[in-house]
Amino acid sequence: MTSRADKLGRMVSLVKLQLRLSEWQLAHLRQQERSLQDEQEWLVGTLNEGNPPAGSSSESIARRLNRTSVGARAVQEQASQQLDQVRSQSRRVKQLEQVANAALADKRRDAEKLSLEEMTGISPAVREWTQRPANRNKT
Repeated sequence: MTSRADKLGRMVSLVKLQLRLSEWQLAHLRQQERSLQDEQEWLVGTLNEGNPPAGSSSESIARRLNRTSVGARAVQEQASQQLDQVRSQSRRVKQLEQVANAALADKRRDAEKLSLEEMTGISPAVREWTQRPANRNKT
């Protein structure tokens, strides 16, 4: 039978994996955000030069810049929400680790207690076998 400490340890492990996934998603969103910002900078530079690339008009570049700006704002909002989620999961990991550490300490104390009882010869099983003295002051 698995102990409470073992179960909590597995839970901590799982929550840490979820946190890593959330952090990866946040990093991916940040990368998208940087990519969109780079594209915006390029488009603005192209418009400012007044010499659009072949096959493009300044109107088409302006429309593309508008779409890129909207996309960047959406990605920025998603990244903000993801950051909140990462922070929340990080707090949850810390709380679960504290609970798991306390359960592990309890498990160790119980093991030490059992070991000490075995060394002194007072086994819990022996304690159950020995009869307790009858109360002689029955009225």
